Amino acid sequence: MSEESVRLSVPTPEAMHELGHDLARLSRAGDLIVLNGELGAGKTQLAQGIGEGLGVVGSVISPTFVLSRIHHSTGDGPALVHVDAYRLDSEAEIDDLDLEAYMPIAVTVVEWGKGLVEHLSENRLEVQILRANDVEDDTREVVVTPVGTRWSDLLGEWEKLVNQDMGRDARADADASRDQDEFVRTGEAQEGAETRSVEYAEGD
Repeated sequence: MSEESVRLSVPTPEAMHELGHDLARLSRAGDLIVLNGELGAGKTQLAQGIGEGLGVVGSVISPTFVLSRIHHSTGDGPALVHVDAYRLDSEAEIDDLDLEAYMPIAVTVVEWGKGLVEHLSENRLEVQILRANDVEDDTREVVVTPVGTRWSDLLGEWEKLVNQDMGRDARADADASRDQDEFVRTGEAQEGAETRSVEYAEGD
């Protein structure tokens, strides 16, 4: 059975941050979120929004040189484990980070995790961030693919949050502009996947 993806048009870094904030509202301890995209695409911006939405301690920054950081919650919610796998080459190196020890109490967000962390959970959210052709264009296309029943069941809730933030029917608007896609494809959604498109904008 193929998974179904949602495509989100994100116009600004601030909107990317807000997207992460909304994603945090759907997240719970044990969740694995895998972020992929070229350098400067907005992966850390998205992770920062997730951290803010979870209400964790400390600034969420790229953990490239220490590989992973754990940010504990300021309340009763889950912690955030933020991982940068850019310098890692194998599942064995991922396992050396002992992420599974923290997953029951945290939302685990892994940048550059494609092909490295899938063994950690059968249920995960894969997020691919694509840049526009114009280097001065901040717009990003975000392809969100749920893997497993946990995230597949939440796909509709994601779209509801987008619609609430925009105050209109985001899917209908995206359908009208689908032919205007001018993005460089740095990665593809899962082979054979169905896709739905919505446009994401900053909240009021």
